[in-house]
Amino acid sequence: MSQQQPTADNAISVFATAADPIAGVALTNTRGEAVASDVACMREPGATDDVSPALDVETAPSSAGFREEDATAAVWLKQRLGVAAGLFAALKVRHAPTARHALRVAMICSAWADRRTMPDAERIRLEAGALLHDVGMIGLPDQILLKPGPLTAEEAFYVDRARHMTLDIMSRITSDSELLTAMDHVPAWYDGSRPGYSLRGRSIPLIARMIAVAEAYDAMTTAHLYRSAMSVERAVAELYHYAGTQFDPDLVTEFAVHDWAAFLGAIGGGNANWLKAVDPNLADSLWDAPAAAPAMVPPEMETVFQHRLLSHMHDGVAFFDAQRKILQWNHGMERLTGIAADGIRYRLWSPGIVALRNERGNLIDEETCPVVTAIRYGMQNLRRLTIRGRNGTPIPVDCHVVPVVLQGGAIIGAVMVMHDASPEINLEQRVETLKERVNKDPMTQLANRAEFDRMLAFFVEQYRRNRGPFSLILSDLDRFKQINDVHGHQAGDDAIRSFASILNSQCRAGDLVARYGGEEFAVICAGCDVATGARRAEQLRRLLAATLQPRLGGRPVTASFGVTEIQPGDTAETVLRRADRALLEAKAKGRNTVVQLGSGNNGETGRRKSSFWPWRRESVQLAVSRVFHTDVPPNVALEKLRGFIADHQGRVTRVERNRMDIEIEDRRPRQERRRSDRPACFALEVILEEERPREARQGTVRTRLQVHATLARYRDRRRRDLAERLHDLLESFRSYMMVTEEEASTRPNILTRAVSLAAHWLQRR
Repeated sequence: MSQQQPTADNAISVFATAADPIAGVALTNTRGEAVASDVACMREPGATDDVSPALDVETAPSSAGFREEDATAAVWLKQRLGVAAGLFAALKVRHAPTARHALRVAMICSAWADRRTMPDAERIRLEAGALLHDVGMIGLPDQILLKPGPLTAEEAFYVDRARHMTLDIMSRITSDSELLTAMDHVPAWYDGSRPGYSLRGRSIPLIARMIAVAEAYDAMTTAHLYRSAMSVERAVAELYHYAGTQFDPDLVTEFAVHDWAAFLGAIGGGNANWLKAVDPNLADSLWDAPAAAPAMVPPEMETVFQHRLLSHMHDGVAFFDAQRKILQWNHGMERLTGIAADGIRYRLWSPGIVALRNERGNLIDEETCPVVTAIRYGMQNLRRLTIRGRNGTPIPVDCHVVPVVLQGGAIIGAVMVMHDASPEINLEQRVETLKERVNKDPMTQLANRAEFDRMLAFFVEQYRRNRGPFSLILSDLDRFKQINDVHGHQAGDDAIRSFASILNSQCRAGDLVARYGGEEFAVICAGCDVATGARRAEQLRRLLAATLQPRLGGRPVTASFGVTEIQPGDTAETVLRRADRALLEAKAKGRNTVVQLGSGNNGETGRRKSSFWPWRRESVQLAVSRVFHTDVPPNVALEKLRGFIADHQGRVTRVERNRMDIEIEDRRPRQERRRSDRPACFALEVILEEERPREARQGTVRTRLQVHATLARYRDRRRRDLAERLHDLLESFRSYMMVTEEEASTRPNILTRAVSLAAHWLQRR
């Protein structure tokens, strides 16, 4: 590979010399979760049952930034599918989320083929196979396709048959053996370990191997009911983890080089430079059927007024049709339940989705569910119920369900409104209260820098207590000095006010928007992971680029965005520095773009548990040794280590072959230290080794990291406090490197204890 190493942070070039210790960041390891290939689904960790297709392929219009009705997609579909476009239209009418997933996968494959300079005939097969690889889902019954929970063994059998239905449908419209063989082997694993498929390795058609990588990536970076969307770098790390078993390792390496998040965002912005014109007769040559009539696109259900009202309501609102299919799930419901709208819309409603309980605390079944009662009997229902909120905490709500009845008496659905009746002030309410009392920036009426610093520290503290996630977006107007120099400071002020107005209009309940300084702005997104934060930043970027500035002669201004998410071991300073690195990288990429960095919270909840006996607590150790493993090569792991050093303002004291010594000074606020205390300095010794496990798969190279952490110098005698800060530093190291820990290294031994005591004794002397 002659290009830069693949980095999910979209970092700068790979670490070239060990003497230059601080630069960009790189791809990291995973927690070992499976990347399933059936219906491009990602299963929950530890899950044993197959998952419904309704949960596997998600709508996620914001994640891809485009819909199939857009002009780019329409032109592309017409060119690529030819007379078979009717099949895709039928899939879209049957189950729109599956069709949107197939369209995103096909566009990724098309751009990938363009970068590989594939011949037109091969490219047409690849694009057609990607678009129609899930067309067999048309044959699944509604109770399976729309089921909002795990599948039974019998239902899983029907889902598996859908792959065979795809081949049966395709064989009736094309006699191209290469295309049929490729589509038949999309679910096949590269090492041949999946039953039912005879081909393995490079004998599997190239088209099938490329589609398998692209659809797994799209499934991981799309929000689902049973899990939120993965960050880009974690999704790429998953591909690396299964390279050689499920995926072609060479294709994974090639795929990871490209910035697919930026590519999908560019499509949504109307950029179709990747679209290569092909001979329409070449596409039609695959098929043996007449052209199908264009599909009619149904009109939008909600008016603009309804959409704006629902999206800004603090209470949760949900719409259901007569079959209990969820049609609307506003932000209030997302805030109360922690379930994203993209992950639940168009699913069948069940009280178990939110663990709905009655006044006595008992779970409500289907027969006594207020929604079912309203649709079946046309009765209103107002009750004090309890739901499972974010992080699994019970929340009392006033639930009001009203049937939707036409003039003729026909019941076509129901509306449910949930009001938070909790006596405790939640995080969003507290932020809203503080926003009314803080000092505001006089020009934009947004929160100022001081309030942003206070609230960022507050969000970090809330994360340390209950693992409530949040994302941070930093943005900066592009070429602002040139605007002031050419058009005057009044034009620059107008541009700042316009950008502030856009940020404030897109602010949700619980978010904080602040003017960080000059033309820089910051947004704290409560309850938002890094993938969702990147989608919101992309939406802000497009809105600003589409807003014309009168004082600039009717031309728009643009901005660059850096996005990150709080992760274990973070402080307010490391979160801010990581977001700032992402912003600088967006500037270096040519401005007017969005860059996300960091692995994110990774779904961790709850606080760490410690032993009852103080001498058995790991936190009292002042010298800790750990052994970690990551599925990425050493040079990529080294890039990630450089990001860790940069964000913690560390100093490399020694570099020797594969060993690096680092010193990081503890920079707590002075009010948290005694007057006689001096900042503690932590020393980390990191050794990186390339390893190939005995059960290594083809193309698999792992990295083993030996880490020894201790105190280099300190005068703070609160030993337990120092040990906790050392533990937090190691937690941050794990988050940055996304590593798995060797089990034997987690148990302190006599030698580790002796080193800890010796280090403490020497420091006291």
